[in-house]
Amino acid sequence: MWLYFGLIALVMQGYVAWHVWQLLPWCVGAKVAVMALIAVAVACAAGQFYSDKFPLWLATTIYEVGNSWLVISLYLTMAFLLLDIGRLTRLVPASWTHGNGVTCGVLTLLMLVIFIGGNIHYHHKQRREITITSPKVTKPHKIVMFSDMHCGYHNRRAEIARWVDTINAERPDVVLIAGDIIDGYIRPVDKQATWKEFRRISAPVYACLGNHEYITGLDASLRFYRQAGIKLLRDRTARVGNLLLIGRDDRSNRQRAKLAALLPANNAAYSIVLDHQPYQLEQAETAGIDLQLSGHTHHGQVFPLNLLTNAMYECAYGWHSRGNTRYYVSSGIGLWGGKFRIGTDSEYLVINITPARRTR
Repeated sequence: MWLYFGLIALVMQGYVAWHVWQLLPWCVGAKVAVMALIAVAVACAAGQFYSDKFPLWLATTIYEVGNSWLVISLYLTMAFLLLDIGRLTRLVPASWTHGNGVTCGVLTLLMLVIFIGGNIHYHHKQRREITITSPKVTKPHKIVMFSDMHCGYHNRRAEIARWVDTINAERPDVVLIAGDIIDGYIRPVDKQATWKEFRRISAPVYACLGNHEYITGLDASLRFYRQAGIKLLRDRTARVGNLLLIGRDDRSNRQRAKLAALLPANNAAYSIVLDHQPYQLEQAETAGIDLQLSGHTHHGQVFPLNLLTNAMYECAYGWHSRGNTRYYVSSGIGLWGGKFRIGTDSEYLVINITPARRTR
């Protein structure tokens, strides 16, 4: 899969570079300078996979520039495709795409508006709230749930601290994290002692593993969870009041336990499953689970990738139901890569579970 992704990205970079060269109205020397900047951005995109070999400040810069460029080049690809289609269908004059300062200026302004707006929107976390009534609980429970923090080179400790302040302001009874706390490298998390921020959360914290914990390295990820005081449910259960919490190991572990095997016999508590990747939703329905909470998809993170995730998953984002089982797939409070949210949200979920009268 990564080979195909790399080939597509390489073709996309060549396509963008060629069109930028054709579009710029400047002299050859100025065009070469712009191509050099693009080459640096492409090198950063490739170099991020070797981030741990560089000093921390340089690795952070490479990560930020490289991943931001990947998203920017996606939008430039779409813009140039539209211009090419318009030219082939004679809706766009050929002069618009060759040495044209007006087109160049309009395209630059459009990219600035999209990506400055996308960055601002990313930093504005959306609060989703839902109230669920159930005869299985005898007192109210307030839960804050989120996923996909991706702590690392781009989501650094100061940003995590702001998220923790937001969580504490909700005064929850319990906090649930549906995986991908770590982005993929343990070094920036260790160097910044990011685990200390999780210790500030004023309620018990339970979490399941995500695929990025496996990418990071399982031993390093488990050590971080212990340092952070997070109660990891890895094919395990825990009780909080009238709630039965069931945390599944990530499906990166092909030997993970079956969901039905994790349930205690004659369970009468309100059951909540944490499963990072929202695949095989029918398993929770068959097992009689009340609520499943997942993440992973980021809802595509930027348009039009959300159209792709919508096609890939039964539920790629938001609330969903199968029988008596409810599901919520979060788009994540953080993200992977460039800090842009375009057509999607960064969010956290507040769930109020309140008692309901038992019917005779």
